[in-house]
Parts: sequence; structure tokens; C-alpha cells
Amino acid sequence: MQLVQMNDQEFARFLDRGIKDFALDKVEAGTWAEEEAEQLSRESYRRFLPEGLQTKGAYIYNLMHEVDGNVGYIWFNVTEHLRGKEAFLLDIVVEEEHRGKGYGKEAMAALEQAAAGLGVNCIGLHVFGHNVRASELYRKMGYAITDMTMYKELGR
Repeated sequence: MQLVQMNDQEFARFLDRGIKDFALDKVEAGTWAEEEAEQLSRESYRRFLPEGLQTKGAYIYNLMHEVDGNVGYIWFNVTEHLRGKEAFLLDIVVEEEHRGKGYGKEAMAALEQAAAGLGVNCIGLHVFGHNVRASELYRKMGYAITDMTMYKELGR
């Protein structure tokens, strides 16, 4: 798996899709109301990518596989923290037609290699509770839970 820098046109598609997907995830998680979700998602993307592809510390790549070509994308930001230089995975997508082929695992390994090349000490990420497939992948890749919020819906 190779991480290949997006061009402006690819970034525009990434941004449009990412904003919509993040809004849907926040609604499904019960964090945002449906009517406010897209606006809040746009604000979040503006905060983390104020200069788009030129945002300092932001790394947005296509996931290029030698057999299937472009199979998705990955976005992480690198910042300084108490533990040193840290990468935080903000989004990763393996397209539906390419899932189940091990590309998620390959993408995470490529992330680790890229982050190490940037002098990163650790990688953090957030996963929505309803995304069981991703949670399982991250655990298999050696990620540990550092914080957990849980809710229980009560009968009405």
C-alpha cells in the first residue's frame, strides 16, 4: 500500500464526502442533531484543515494498491503533545468494493511507516462505537483504548 498525496480535485471530493460522512456518524452516535450536523461538521473540518491541503501538519493521501489502484484515502495530522510528536488519525476509508481484502490493515501499516518517517512517537485515533469493524482492526493492529464513553438508552 502506498500513500499518494491528493491533488486539488481529489481533495475537493474528499472534503465533500468527509463532511457528509462525519455528520452522519455524529448523528448515528447521538452526538449531534440531524438538522445541525452538516454545519457542525463543516466547522470541524475548517478547524482542522484551515488551509486545505496546505494546512501545516495535515497529511491527506490516496490509498494506492498495486493491484486495485486507488482503494480509498487516509488523513492524519501531526502535532506536538506531552508525549512528543503525535499523529492523530482523523479519517480513513477503504471503499466498499475493496473491503475484506486486508487493505485496511495495509493502510494502517503504511500510516505507521509514514508517521515514523515524520519522527512521530505515537499515533492516536477516535473510533465511533457503532463502527465495530474498525474497532476490531485497530485492536488487531495494537491500538489500546485510552478513554471510553458509554451510553445506554432507557425505554420510553
